[in-house]
Amino acid sequence: MSRLPACCLAAAVLAGCVSLAPHYQRPAQPTPATWPTGAAYPPAAAEAAPMVGWRAFFTDPRLNAVIGQALANNRDLRVAVANIAIARAQYQIQRSQLLPTLNAQAGATLGRQPLGVAGGSAGSSGHVNEHQFNAGLGVSAYELDLFGRQRSLSNAAFEQYLASDQARRAAQITLVAQVASAWLSLGADRALLTIAEDTAASTDKSLGLTQARFSGGIASQLDVSQATTLDEQARFDVARLTTQAAQDINALDLLVGAPVADALLPAGVEDHPVIADLPAGVSSAVLLQRPDVLQAEDQLKADNADIGAARAAFFPTLSLTGSGGVASTALSMLFSGGSGAWLFTPLISVPIFDAGRNRAGLASARATRDLGQAQYEKAIQTAFREVADALAQRGTIGDQLAAQRGLTRAADIALQLADARYRDGVAGYLDVLIAQRTDYAARQTLVAAELAQSTNLVTLYTALGGGLD
Repeated sequence: MSRLPACCLAAAVLAGCVSLAPHYQRPAQPTPATWPTGAAYPPAAAEAAPMVGWRAFFTDPRLNAVIGQALANNRDLRVAVANIAIARAQYQIQRSQLLPTLNAQAGATLGRQPLGVAGGSAGSSGHVNEHQFNAGLGVSAYELDLFGRQRSLSNAAFEQYLASDQARRAAQITLVAQVASAWLSLGADRALLTIAEDTAASTDKSLGLTQARFSGGIASQLDVSQATTLDEQARFDVARLTTQAAQDINALDLLVGAPVADALLPAGVEDHPVIADLPAGVSSAVLLQRPDVLQAEDQLKADNADIGAARAAFFPTLSLTGSGGVASTALSMLFSGGSGAWLFTPLISVPIFDAGRNRAGLASARATRDLGQAQYEKAIQTAFREVADALAQRGTIGDQLAAQRGLTRAADIALQLADARYRDGVAGYLDVLIAQRTDYAARQTLVAAELAQSTNLVTLYTALGGGLD
C-alpha cells in the first residue's frame, strides 16, 4: 500500500503526455501575397517601414486627447475587457480539472439502536449507543486524464481566452478609428456650416441688391425669384448643418463615454490631423497579425482542441476516490495510536453503447473546426478587401483633391467677375446665380474631398492592423 501514492502520481504524469487532438497547422493564406496594382493604386515601395502607434499617427494633440479619453471610458471597450476576465476565469476553472482536489474532512456519526437489532439475542432489552468520529484528507472522483480529454478541454479554454484578448485589441483599434472619424466628420460639418453661413450672408446682400434694382425697374421679378432660391437654400443648409454638428458631438460623446470639452473639438477641416502618409511596401502577410484575424485563428485552435476531447470520449475513463486519516468511537481517542484509517475506491468506466452520442459529438467537433477554418479564411479575405479598397482610394485621392482645389479657385474668380459685371449692368443676374451655385457646390465638395483624404488614411491605417501602441 505504500506504493499506491507513487503509482497514482505516475499515472497522472503519464496522462498529461497523451493528446488525441489533431496537430494544428495554420491554413494557407487565401489571398495574394501582394496588394493590387494599377492606375487606381499607389506605387509599391521597394522596402517596408514599420507601422507606428496611434499616438504618433494622429498628430493633432486635441484628437490624441479625445482618443485617450475614449480608451479610458468607452463602455464597449470595458465590455471587451470584462469578457477577457470571464474567459481567463473559465480557463483557470477548466485547467484545475487536471489536478486532484484535496479536501480536509471531519465528521461524526451518532446513533442509538435496540440491543436486539445491534446484535444481541432476540428479545434482549436495552439499547446500544453508537459513536464514530473521523478526520482526514480525501480526494473525490479525480479523473485520470489517460487519453487527454481534460488536457484538450483546458487547451480549448486557453485558446478561447486568447481569442477574447484579441477581440479586445480589435475593439480598441475599431474604437480609435471611430473616434478619429467622428472627430474629423465634426470638423467637416462645422466647415460646411461656415460655408453655408457665408453663402447665406452673401446671398442676402445679392437679394437686397436685386430687390432694389427691381424697385428701380432695372431688374425683373425673375431675377428676384432666382436670388431668393439660392438664399433660401443657404438658410436651409445652415439649419440642417447646425443640427448635424450637434448630432456629431453627441455621437463623439457616446464613443468617448463622457462629454468632450469644447477646447478639444475641431473648428473646421484641420490641415494636418494625421501623418502625411503611411509606410509603403507593406506585405499582405501583415493581415495575419490583425487582431480580428488572430481572434479567428485562436477560435480555430480551440475548435481543433475540442476534437481531441471528443475523440477521448470513445476510450475508458478511470476515476479515483480515496481518503486517509483517523477514526475512533471516542472523540478523546481520535488521534491516539492505532486510529489510522484509509479508503481507496478506483472506478473505471468503459463506453459500450451510447446510441451514437460519442460519434455524433466527434462529427460535431469536426464540423465546428471546419466552420472555424472557413471563418478564419473569410476574416483574412475581408481584411484584404478592406485594405485594397483603401489603397484604391489612396492612389487617386491626391489628384482628386488637387483638381477640386483648382476648381474652387476658378469658381471663386468666376463669381467675382460675374458679380462685378452684374453690378455694372453688363450681364444679367442669371450669370451671377450660376456662378454662386457653382462656387457654393465647389466649396462643399472641397471640404468633402479633404475629409475623404483624412478618413482614408485612418481607414487604411486601421485596416493594416494599426491603432495599438
